[in-house]
Amino acid sequence: MRERAVSGTSEGPAPAADLDRPIVTESEIDTPPRTDPRPQPPYRSVFTAAPLAMAVVDREGLVVSANDSLAALLGGSPDSLAGSVAADLVDLGSDARTWHAYREVLRGRQSRLRCTRRLKHPDGHSLWVQVTVAPLPAEDRGVLLSVADISARRELQARLRHLQMHDPVTRLPNRTLFFERLSAALEAEAYEQSGTGRIGLCYLDLDGFKAINDTLGHRVGDRLLAAVAERLTRCAEEAGHSRPSIPLVARLGGDEFALLVEDSTGTEQLAELAEAALRAIQDPFDILGQRLSVSASIGVVERHAAGTSPTALMQAADTTLYWAKADGKARWTLFDPERNAHRMTRQALASTLRPAIDRGEFQLEYQPLVGMEDDRLHGVEALVRWNHPQFGVLTPNRFIGLAEEDGSIVPLGRWVLRTACRQARRWQLDHPDGPPIFVSVNVAVRQVWDSDLVADVAETLAETGLAPHLLQLELTESAVMGSAGRPLQALKALSEMGVRIAIDDFGTGYSNLAYLSRLPVSVLKLDGSFVRGFQYDDREAAARANPADEVVVEAMIQLAHRLGLTVTAECVETSAQATRLRSIGCDTGQGWLYSRPVPPDRISELLGTPGVQAGVGNP
Repeated sequence: MRERAVSGTSEGPAPAADLDRPIVTESEIDTPPRTDPRPQPPYRSVFTAAPLAMAVVDREGLVVSANDSLAALLGGSPDSLAGSVAADLVDLGSDARTWHAYREVLRGRQSRLRCTRRLKHPDGHSLWVQVTVAPLPAEDRGVLLSVADISARRELQARLRHLQMHDPVTRLPNRTLFFERLSAALEAEAYEQSGTGRIGLCYLDLDGFKAINDTLGHRVGDRLLAAVAERLTRCAEEAGHSRPSIPLVARLGGDEFALLVEDSTGTEQLAELAEAALRAIQDPFDILGQRLSVSASIGVVERHAAGTSPTALMQAADTTLYWAKADGKARWTLFDPERNAHRMTRQALASTLRPAIDRGEFQLEYQPLVGMEDDRLHGVEALVRWNHPQFGVLTPNRFIGLAEEDGSIVPLGRWVLRTACRQARRWQLDHPDGPPIFVSVNVAVRQVWDSDLVADVAETLAETGLAPHLLQLELTESAVMGSAGRPLQALKALSEMGVRIAIDDFGTGYSNLAYLSRLPVSVLKLDGSFVRGFQYDDREAAARANPADEVVVEAMIQLAHRLGLTVTAECVETSAQATRLRSIGCDTGQGWLYSRPVPPDRISELLGTPGVQAGVGNP
């Protein structure tokens, strides 16, 4: 159809009613009216009706439109939210990392942001939300902000975490939560910015709880643990009244509890807390109609937080708790670095003792046994030394106890026996003109039980060619006096073989003299404590001496002689002691007056002299 105008024609002006009509073409008359060339986006209807709280945010961060769900969540109307700063509505600017990520999404440099925030509703209650920010299609030039209410989920998670992190019996924090708090307290940022920079721990274990649990049942035991937890909690609260924080009380398992003090002020604070805990627990408990009494042992550790770790702190606390138990229980003990170093050394020695025997790290020194009447060298005592590659030369008191505990005393004792007998035989061959000297070897009672000592001695004597009467075996008084069965049979067999048996440290135990007369013993070695109280050279020392020691020693020597035994006095250090011992009939002396323990070649030198004068054998 040809277009034509509908106004301004030659036929005259249009009617007045048509003056306000827009000018149209014939084609527009014949076609339906056109709609908006930009159709409504399909998400708009979803956006409006969705139960998820959402808002469209422009590239400047301002809310363009918000749906009803977001308005209800934040407490307002959609119109009131338009134009608001979106980041303020959902607290995206509270930390730098989230704020930077949000700005990157607005600029199109990051595809998505998701974070959790805690918001304050206008009516006063708080809610937890998960905020997601994601770009809209490019033509919309904006982002979609969605907010999901996760308060119920967070509450459930909190309840589950509480159950996971707390002990069901005492309702105290459990081991997992305790270590979580401890680890957090030892993080550098936790103590570098503020506080004392120190940390303290009371590690507590109930004394006698197992007996209560076993005899009265777990129901009573659980009630007792809960009652202990209440008292420890009160102690912590009282201790925290004047402090920045209250100590954390936790049950670590069984009957073990811990009180963690962050930002401690020193050992005095921990000592006061430990004392309060001991007093609280010592008071009797009324549990299900029963009156129960328990005590506690506490290991206390207090130190700088820097440089320590949860493992190191707990190891120190566990060690200190063990000390408190070993020292008698019902007490607290403070961690002692020197004592711990000794314990660590002991463990290191125990772990390397057996291999050291195979590596040949041991050697023998010999201390002379001198006749009181003739000052002649009658024999020597073999004393073992450990040439430890880390700790240097160690004397027997550092490792013999460990060897007895782990059984390595058997191979070690066998080595000492053979080495000493071989050396005694060599001296005999090197000095054929003089009377031979005997060698005295210490024997642990475990050697008698865990090995065939009689067979070892017979084999050693046959191998070295040493005569049996030139070997003396020393056993402690407590070991010999309690001998029965196999040990007694072994002693008798050795005596019948011709080997001399000596009782070492005689006078320190509970001697049964009637039993002594029936033992195959030939020598008594008087403990040095008697000799130290003897006469001294100077008057002042003599005034401090105990005259009863002389009476006791003289009586023991007379009794020994009546039983056909000889007597050796240990720890002879002065000529006055030697003179007095000689006058009351002591047969042999041993001590620093004559010589310290020396290497074999020094004994060879002494064998070449007519007598052993005071100090001759000292290196």
